[in-house]
Amino acid sequence: MRPANAPRFRRGTDHVESWFVRANDPQRARALWLRSTVLTRRDGDAVAEAWCSVFDDTRTLAFRQQVPLADASYGADGSSRVGPLRLGLAGDGGSSSGELTSVSGPVRWDLAFRRVPAPLGAPMCLLPHERLVDAPFPRNTLLTPFPVATFSGRLAWGEDEWDLTGWTGMQGHNWGAAHSPEYAWAQCVFPDDDAVVEAVSGRIELGRRASPLVSMLVLRRDGEELRFDRLLDLWRQRTRIDFPRWSLTMRGRAGEARLEVRADPAATVCLGYDNPARARSYCLNSKTARVRLEVRPRRGPAYTLESEHGGALEFLRAEPLPEVQPVV
Repeated sequence: MRPANAPRFRRGTDHVESWFVRANDPQRARALWLRSTVLTRRDGDAVAEAWCSVFDDTRTLAFRQQVPLADASYGADGSSRVGPLRLGLAGDGGSSSGELTSVSGPVRWDLAFRRVPAPLGAPMCLLPHERLVDAPFPRNTLLTPFPVATFSGRLAWGEDEWDLTGWTGMQGHNWGAAHSPEYAWAQCVFPDDDAVVEAVSGRIELGRRASPLVSMLVLRRDGEELRFDRLLDLWRQRTRIDFPRWSLTMRGRAGEARLEVRADPAATVCLGYDNPARARSYCLNSKTARVRLEVRPRRGPAYTLESEHGGALEFLRAEPLPEVQPVV
């Protein structure tokens, strides 16, 4: 497998690819989300986008800037410069700085992050086999090079200034010919329990049709990894996507896991995700979601992991929802 953050895009193809970073305040419902995106089309058109979303318990905003790909730069390790956004990625850490402006004013950040030691911080893949990462099927791939990272630095948002020291989060990477037709995705770090979970339910494109919802979940806790990644084992997975809630129950060789994630609509942003050769999709994006995970492993006692405001939760849809603030 190629390095987890290595770019996969090629000009002249239909392709969308993103590198993203999330940091959460362990004490309050505050979070930062950064994203560097490449969008290429078969006709040769290509753009890059810089994104920033800021969440707290009183207000939430999203910022976006698009530039021609020729005016951006991407390195072999996934490091990028897109307009005012700088994202550096290295073997065990990274950094980002930048400033974006909207009608509500500017947001500025300068931060660094480091991967926690393995096994908790080792790169994570939801797919059952690494050889599927760069295979033609499925058409969309998600890797998490830094599933658990610790942060330092500062963020200035209007009159507020946040000290990011001690914040916890992750860095992810995804790509494909287009965004999935529909999905719900969640990731949560449980610092007090030495645990992290990531899960997705989505539809896979089968020719001109979309599959039923297919789910995967991976949990790490106390040095052990439990995987629920049998893509076509639909009779052992139950999922319900009903914004602002997503519930998922998985059964398999590892035992049983039940995940429930709920966002606050007032602390959710609607992001317009462009596709190369189809209509725009809409991502309802929360980074301060409540997470509850009940686990009954095949070996050992059952346990429950909870986070009041530390979860990332995204819903991708064909249309926006009126209860979420306007599209960015």
